[in-house]
Amino acid sequence: MDLLCETRDAVGESPLWSVAEQALYWVDIEGRAIRRFDWTTGQVRSWACAERVGCIALQAGGGLLAAMETGLFAVRLQVGGEVEAARLVDVAHARDGMRFNDGRCDRSGRFWAGTMVRDMSLASPAGRLYRYDANGLSRPLVDDLITPNGLAFSPDGHTMYLSDSHPSVQRIWAFDLDDQGRPGHRREFVDMTAHPGRPDGAAVDAEGCYWICANDAGLVHRFTPGGRLDRSIAVPVSKPSMCAFGGPGMNLMFVTSIRPAQPAPHEAELAGAVFVFDPGAQGLPEAACRC
Repeated sequence: MDLLCETRDAVGESPLWSVAEQALYWVDIEGRAIRRFDWTTGQVRSWACAERVGCIALQAGGGLLAAMETGLFAVRLQVGGEVEAARLVDVAHARDGMRFNDGRCDRSGRFWAGTMVRDMSLASPAGRLYRYDANGLSRPLVDDLITPNGLAFSPDGHTMYLSDSHPSVQRIWAFDLDDQGRPGHRREFVDMTAHPGRPDGAAVDAEGCYWICANDAGLVHRFTPGGRLDRSIAVPVSKPSMCAFGGPGMNLMFVTSIRPAQPAPHEAELAGAVFVFDPGAQGLPEAACRC
């Protein structure tokens, strides 16, 4: 388990490996920043954004798709440090004080992202899951979410995973996904109350196993496609937030983390860092948005 770099995030999320660039992107939600680590040079760059960025995805034509507080944006990160953000679509939140949270593209290049009330202490089920494709932003496809997380897709693209990481829920669901991107047959995949940690951000490996950060427990769990806990790997901070495969051989795992308001003494220097390690599994390249 190695440190990727010396940055520390308030809420590190959405690690995203670009095969073409051999670089890792991720966001600091509360820091309103997008970061990039160049694997070849080891250089880290950061760009300040006007809104909180919940998640990002690659765009087929270059640049990033960013889900922010008020909608989806096509983002170009400039050499001089400027951010060119072109609004693609607004989102009509169910109430005030909301933003996008976890999201990623499915295997067909459709972008999925969930919304949440920023103040988790309210436990408001106002969160929704949306799909963005060539037809624009869909109606809400999953309702009554408090803290949507854990979006991932099986290697064949026919299964979608979604979690709710709020302490009152802590469930991971699986959905069938048809060729038009319509989710159906929702069922419980894992009850995380039976395992250490709350379900946060996730990734799927080439064998179809589902990896998810166990927030508050300092672990990354791997579950088989049948929902059986296969292994748990410790990270040196209590709040890992999202994992992603990457590296030159797509066989490394990157893990972002959250800096608690009062970190424990043993993690004070590491909370909010990005970690990299060999998980003993092969990853899959992330699909770019083709919308």
